[in-house]
Amino acid sequence: MRSAVAGGTGRIGTLVVERLRARDHEVVSLSRGQGVDLVTGEGLDGALAGIDVVIDVSNPAVADVPTAERVFAAVSENLLAAEARAGVGHHVALSIAGASRVLGNPHYFGKRVQERVVATGPVPYTTVPATQFHDFPAMIADWSTVDGVSHVPPLLLQPIAPEDIAGVLVELAEGEPQGRYADVAGPLTEDAVDMARRTRSARRDARPIRASWQGSALGVEFAGEVLLPGEGARIAPTTFDEWLAAI
Repeated sequence: MRSAVAGGTGRIGTLVVERLRARDHEVVSLSRGQGVDLVTGEGLDGALAGIDVVIDVSNPAVADVPTAERVFAAVSENLLAAEARAGVGHHVALSIAGASRVLGNPHYFGKRVQERVVATGPVPYTTVPATQFHDFPAMIADWSTVDGVSHVPPLLLQPIAPEDIAGVLVELAEGEPQGRYADVAGPLTEDAVDMARRTRSARRDARPIRASWQGSALGVEFAGEVLLPGEGARIAPTTFDEWLAAI
C-alpha cells in the first residue's frame, strides 16, 4: 500500500508514519518541508501520484472561529480534490470525539467543518473520532501558565495513548472505507488536573498547577461529560498509568 500522511511530521503523524513503515508500506509525508502546502493545495498533485490512501492527521493552529472554519475546510477540500484527480481510493481523517457537543471553541468549529467536507466529498472515507490524548492535560498546563502557576480546569476525560490511536488509524487505512467510525477512547476515565500533575512529576517539572477555569486556555464549554466517548466506543488498551510509566 502506498500511503500519504497529511501532518506526517506532527505529534500523531510521526507515529502514523512509523507504524506504516513498520508494516512495509510506502509512505509520503504531506508537509511544507516536502513542498506541500495543505491550505493552498500547492504540491499536492505531485505528492499524491500513485497513492492508495491518505491519512489526514493535520492540526492547523487557529485563533478564531472564522479562521478555523476557513482553514479546516480548505485543507480537506484541497486534499479531497487532489485525491480524486489522483485516483486515491480511501481518505482517513482523525477527528475528535464529542466535536458536535463543544460549542464556542474555534478548533471544534473547524473539526465540525472538516467532518462535513469529508462526508460530502468525492473520495470514500473513514472519519475516526478520538478522545483526548494522555499528554493533553500537561499541554493545557503549558498553555495556561501565568506568573509561574499553571491553570488546568477540572475536566473529565477518557484519554487515549497517542500510540494507540496511531495504530487504529493505520488499521483502518488498510481496510475498506467505513464512513464515520465509532469513537475511539482509552480504557479509564481520568481527572485532567491529576493527570497534569502526575505528568509533570514524571518529567521532574516542579511548576505548580492550580485547578481552575480562570486563566485556563479552555472554557466552561468543556465541563461535564462532553469530552467522553459516545455509546459503542472502541476501547484502546493503554491506561494513563501505563503510558506515564513509559515516558
